[in-house]
Amino acid sequence: MTDLTADEARRIILRAQGFLGAGSRTGGVPAMLRRVGAVQLDTISVLARSHELIAYARLGAVGRTAVERAYWHDPARTFEYWCHAACILPLEDWPLYGFRRRAYRDRRYRWHEVPPIVDKLLDQVRADGPLMTGDIGGARVDLRASGTTEAAGWWDWSDSKIAIEFLLDIGEVVCTRRIGWRRVYDLAERVIPEELFADDLPDAVGVTGLTRLAGRALGVATRADLVDFTRVKGKHAELLDDALLSGAAGLVPVHVAGWPSPRARRGESVVAAANAWADPAALESEPRGRHRTTLLSPFDSLIWERARAERIFGLNHRLEAYVPKDKRIHGYFAMPVLAGGRIIGRVDPAREGTTLVARQVGFEPGNGGPAKVAAAMRDALWEAASWVGCTDVRVERVTSPALEAPLRAELAR
Repeated sequence: MTDLTADEARRIILRAQGFLGAGSRTGGVPAMLRRVGAVQLDTISVLARSHELIAYARLGAVGRTAVERAYWHDPARTFEYWCHAACILPLEDWPLYGFRRRAYRDRRYRWHEVPPIVDKLLDQVRADGPLMTGDIGGARVDLRASGTTEAAGWWDWSDSKIAIEFLLDIGEVVCTRRIGWRRVYDLAERVIPEELFADDLPDAVGVTGLTRLAGRALGVATRADLVDFTRVKGKHAELLDDALLSGAAGLVPVHVAGWPSPRARRGESVVAAANAWADPAALESEPRGRHRTTLLSPFDSLIWERARAERIFGLNHRLEAYVPKDKRIHGYFAMPVLAGGRIIGRVDPAREGTTLVARQVGFEPGNGGPAKVAAAMRDALWEAASWVGCTDVRVERVTSPALEAPLRAELAR
């Protein structure tokens, strides 16, 4: 079994996630998506939407139009589905999620009972071709004739919204394109290449493949990290355990100094000293190269799980967008700042015309002196400003007194 220091594990993770080494930029956005396995979607847009920020954090100032085109290309290269959350996923991974589509089909509900208009909506997509949300309802489909009381044309999580999303959950329809942030729905059998659509993997094979993908994307991960990435539970979590303990997932047990030891689980004797799993290819060579200095979306897979972020970086991070303003500590959309492979601080950004406004800047102790941190903060802020078309940077509040003067001096240069 391989023993790793916490620093060694952190560097392996950074390389796996595309933040360390020149090779991480090769291949642009499509290669980045394959590397991380899943890009989380979210409606919050501060400097940009999160799926854009995730590409930017790894690739630098790649054009935002190019990012959108890479995600939602015609013909399709990706599809949207449930992984860690609602995510953009590589199209070639469609077969891995068959177990989840079947589970949704068997359950027959989302957060609400599936309304009776499901079959009518599916017929509409089959007859009319790709549809956006505004195409569903009104004269084209008489929803009231299907037993629903909603007004025709009303969309926002109406019966028709629940129904079309259920059809996406079970794999009858798929979203591989967006127009103006609105999903375009089409029959999966029309969009997904035949060889992928017909590849109906058994549950165990799908979960094993997804566990392998998660392990490679995360670099070094605890079982809890892998479960969080894949969001498996119940019998599917047991299949994940089987894949790890049998070696079918292709990950190897490792011990990371300082990481907590797990509770005893099935097959503990096989990996009694292990507290994590790793991609064996990631252990073959020491991670080297240049670190990215960048702002991170809170939805970035490097830090999206709070316990993992604290274990790797000592970062106690919580998205405060839904916290009352007077109870926020770091800000509405505080973005951790990555530099030198460590989280050196946080910035709560906003945009006013052509000015990037740092409403609040905080300093994470133990990652270098104020002068060094201020220089890295300056680089991160100016690169982000340039990327979103801003020509100025303004800092409103610095919560760390020792950082304020050096940071303002750096930004004034």
